[in-house]
Amino acid sequence: MNVPRHIAIIMDGNGRWAEKRKMPRIYGHKAGVKATRRAIKSAIDLGIEYLTLYTFSHENWSRPKKEVDALMKLLQDVIRNETKELMDYNVKVRFIGNIEELPASVKEEVDKLTEKTKENTGLTLLIALNYGGRREIMDAVNKIIQHRKEPLKYENDFRSYLYAPDVPDPDLLIRTSGEVRVSNFLLWEIAYTEIWITKTLWPNFKKTHIIKAIQEYNQRERKFGGIG
Repeated sequence: MNVPRHIAIIMDGNGRWAEKRKMPRIYGHKAGVKATRRAIKSAIDLGIEYLTLYTFSHENWSRPKKEVDALMKLLQDVIRNETKELMDYNVKVRFIGNIEELPASVKEEVDKLTEKTKENTGLTLLIALNYGGRREIMDAVNKIIQHRKEPLKYENDFRSYLYAPDVPDPDLLIRTSGEVRVSNFLLWEIAYTEIWITKTLWPNFKKTHIIKAIQEYNQRERKFGGIG
């Protein structure tokens, strides 16, 4: 099986999972943490080099304050509780997005985890937090205005101003819950990414789904604008 070098996942369906069980939405997010743990372990087992998880978008701040506050508290707890296991698995964790805008307590945990895992050499786990694809492009343009006088000549010149310019574009984008949209995720980076969608809600997502996505990915011919 030809394993993609970089897989990105839009983790969708936590709220619906909870609502189906007549439970508050936060229970779905807590169940989603277990699925996230499975996805990370699966990526390690399969030899994937980069895994990017869409954890909290810039637009998610518009959700009810009670849910956002609960998500921030959950995120803080998860980072603190999962650090040892991430270290045991040799995972390097990086965060992409507007981290400076997060609550101070969350940013503190983010900075600690980033520093703690920075020398690890296994899976690189990118967590998209307070992230928006359009915002990333706007931030890149503002950096260019500040730092350059001459026009850009190559696409890689622009890439150098993105949140993680050294990370290769995703080969495969997985979206759960059956929604057919990219939701402002990695808009520059997924220009030629293969997309695989499953109706499975995120808390029910397992290693078998990743394998199925990779198997279908292997059946496709990536032409990158050419004719194959």
